[in-house]
Amino acid sequence: MPSATSRTQYPPFPSSTLPTAPLLSLSLHALETNSGEESTRFFTAAKELGFFYLSTSGSQLGEELIAEAEQLHELEKKFFLLDNGEKGEFAREKVDAFFGYRFGEIEGGKGGRNESYNMRKDDFLSNCSPLPQPRIIKDHWTLLQSYTRHCRQVIDLLITHLEVHLQLPVGTLASLHRVGERSGDHVRFNQAGVQPFSEEAARAGEHTDFGTLTLLVNWLGGLQIRHPVSDEWVYVEPIPGHVIVNLGDALVKFTAGLLRSNVHRVVPPPYPQDGLVRNSLVYFSRPEDAVVLRRLKGGLIDQQPRNPELEEEMTSQEWIQRRSLGDLKGVYTHSRGLESRMAMVPGRV
Repeated sequence: MPSATSRTQYPPFPSSTLPTAPLLSLSLHALETNSGEESTRFFTAAKELGFFYLSTSGSQLGEELIAEAEQLHELEKKFFLLDNGEKGEFAREKVDAFFGYRFGEIEGGKGGRNESYNMRKDDFLSNCSPLPQPRIIKDHWTLLQSYTRHCRQVIDLLITHLEVHLQLPVGTLASLHRVGERSGDHVRFNQAGVQPFSEEAARAGEHTDFGTLTLLVNWLGGLQIRHPVSDEWVYVEPIPGHVIVNLGDALVKFTAGLLRSNVHRVVPPPYPQDGLVRNSLVYFSRPEDAVVLRRLKGGLIDQQPRNPELEEEMTSQEWIQRRSLGDLKGVYTHSRGLESRMAMVPGRV
């Protein structure tokens, strides 16, 4: 029986009046049972749009993941209700350069914030000594551990399907994403306060994801992707019981541009959802910290054209640090490389 979701508590997304992205809807259960047809549809989505819906119906793994996402949705709302001073004790400046709490004030001086909280996979899976966490997170540690493991099971499954279609030896990609090794994988709580649409803020928030695969659960609209053909910004409609999945920069680099990491951004929810605070729950997967991001050898990758201007190679950890904190601001696309952009808006993912 499909897990109940709380999306019915919110105003409906106006899909009949807004341009929406043409995402394929794939069945997690079909991929788990090695459906050749569904696997081929997945590879098509990975090449053409870089985004797709993953239906969890009929999959025990998927339904457990959705049930946990609903619990974490309630938890993140409670977390962001904490006193700002308490949240500030776990700010990135005090805890870690990348993991921890971050906020940006909403323009207009109304006192609202866009907020995010990054929690690393390696803490939950005991790959290292955990970073300091507020009591509310410690009290839900088992839930976060389980959610992390379930997200990684989905991601590892998708990676095995990619290996087959790329005609790579079994384990080629999986060996770069071992769950027991240190990586930039993390769970993120997001909250965007009520605010008007701003083209400047929207442009500043345009980005591609730094890593391998991203799993997103959201309850309100606001996510937009740049259509790869028309360059039009179109909404991604939240669908109950579905996870939104997208590919990141690492898969573009590993496959010499065969796979797509699509540009996207988050704007305020459309009417009639626009008067509500927007929360989302994200799991970002990244290659292991020590993995060098470069073109792999073998299979279909060897058939891809070579860029005469070789890109700088760096480890996954260096790429994340430089893309998020350093001198590689912008969006990374398979056809244009790194496109310069203004710095991202904190919390708007």
